[in-house]
Amino acid sequence: MKEIVLTLMITLAALGSTLAQTCRTDTIVATTPVSHFTDQGAGTVIDEVTGLMWKVCSEGQSFNVATGGCDGLASTDTWQEALAEALTANVIGFAGWNDWRLPNQNELSSIIERQCGDPAINLEVFPATPSIKFWSASPNTNLPSIAWFVDFNEGFGDGSFVGDAFGVRLVRGGR
Repeated sequence: MKEIVLTLMITLAALGSTLAQTCRTDTIVATTPVSHFTDQGAGTVIDEVTGLMWKVCSEGQSFNVATGGCDGLASTDTWQEALAEALTANVIGFAGWNDWRLPNQNELSSIIERQCGDPAINLEVFPATPSIKFWSASPNTNLPSIAWFVDFNEGFGDGSFVGDAFGVRLVRGGR
């Protein structure tokens, strides 16, 4: 029953993010315009500002080459499971690379789109991103049971118990 409720909540969050995103393009300058990203194919983009290569789909989703979108529902994991997601991507060599990792809090915050909310991300670059919290690789150095996340509903970061289940987006490279 718990899994059904969780699946329903994720489905509603995914539908909500697709239907409800609001952007204030008339009053706020874009922080992550499409022009900052170069499509690398195979479901990856490079942020030309940071040099980071991102998977365009959240973990749990698959990139649809025909549509350029993301199919399926984003998964949610504990912090330890989120860290392990990178190992899985590396074993399969996603997009030909084997150095995927969970981004640190600053890297993850760099893809927040400040002019948008619900979700606070550029959906042209990162399609079907749900309005949920995503784990960063950054632990709270004072409290080992807390790690940092970025909330892609409103675009802020905070700490949470490592046993909580949040979304995962992987990255590689950087300057």
